[in-house]
Amino acid sequence: MKDLFDEIDTHQPERQPIGEGAVLLRGYALQLGKDLLPSLHDIGAAAPFRHMVTPGGFEMSVAMTNCGQAGWITDRAGYRYDSHDPVSGKLWPPMPDAFLDLATGAAREAGYPEFSPDACLINRYEPGARLSLHQDKNERDFANPIVSVSLGLPATFQFGGLKRTDPVRKFALRHGDVVVWGGPSRLCYHGVPTLKHGSHPQLGSVRFNLTFRKAL
Repeated sequence: MKDLFDEIDTHQPERQPIGEGAVLLRGYALQLGKDLLPSLHDIGAAAPFRHMVTPGGFEMSVAMTNCGQAGWITDRAGYRYDSHDPVSGKLWPPMPDAFLDLATGAAREAGYPEFSPDACLINRYEPGARLSLHQDKNERDFANPIVSVSLGLPATFQFGGLKRTDPVRKFALRHGDVVVWGGPSRLCYHGVPTLKHGSHPQLGSVRFNLTFRKAL
């Protein structure tokens, strides 16, 4: 069976600016080791994916889990980070070295050499799932960027401005693409519209999104 990274491209990844302080690194994750998928499976076994509930009582269509010192959660009490998985009561699984290397390397490539994430929110999209426009603003310090890694099915990334009503640009994301945004773009609205049906050679009918943050 092919490995997740059999489609590795030995060429330098394309660096595509998408905003001030924001860049799309085409295929960046494909150049890094082969430990991402096994690590992803281990995290899912220790802290299973679940459909969290928003403060308004709506179940999210995207299934989520976390790794690192803190995990992002939502429930009736609100949006926040917590060191423990509320389902099991245990600490979130530690962040694998492969994840950390990917996040810090991509951030450095995008112009953020000091980035050291302590949280990774992992989203699992199945066809029909979506993530509405939102800001990542539960972190303590907005001086750090967000690093977002796409694996599996292709998706559309919506990237807007600092107001929800600002124009939204759309970027096609493929397996291995990484988006990094910080600085003036750190609080830009972003989202993923409804994921279309399809099948990825290694991951099947699913898309995983690894979102690295400095939460604490």
